[in-house]
Amino acid sequence: MIQADDRTFHFDGPEAIRPDFLETFPFDSPDQLIITETREFSAVCPFSGLPDLARVKIEYCPDGGRCVELKSLKYYFISFRNVGIYQEAATKRIYDDLKQLLGTERLRVTTIYNTRGGFDTTCIEGRLA
Repeated sequence: MIQADDRTFHFDGPEAIRPDFLETFPFDSPDQLIITETREFSAVCPFSGLPDLARVKIEYCPDGGRCVELKSLKYYFISFRNVGIYQEAATKRIYDDLKQLLGTERLRVTTIYNTRGGFDTTCIEGRLA
């Protein structure tokens, strides 16, 4: 909960994020680069209570023998919708959850947030090499 300009905004904590929604399927092509993007990511800024909207780009090589199933990824992203989490922490959380799920070292998550207060923010976690 945050108090801003005489208004109260309620939001959930990071425990509301649902990595258990994520599913995989087997895929044997460890050197194939897979790029998945969406412009439909949102969370809540815990400082202002305002929505943070972002484009998310996930790049990985399935050297763990698994790919993320896209409908499950969408449900996982929806679980962030009412969570108060800073942009940088959201990027790291997505990276950490996908790294554990996919079992790959070659993973990069990029979040490109909509301009807010005149600032553009891009966060990048991980590496492909």
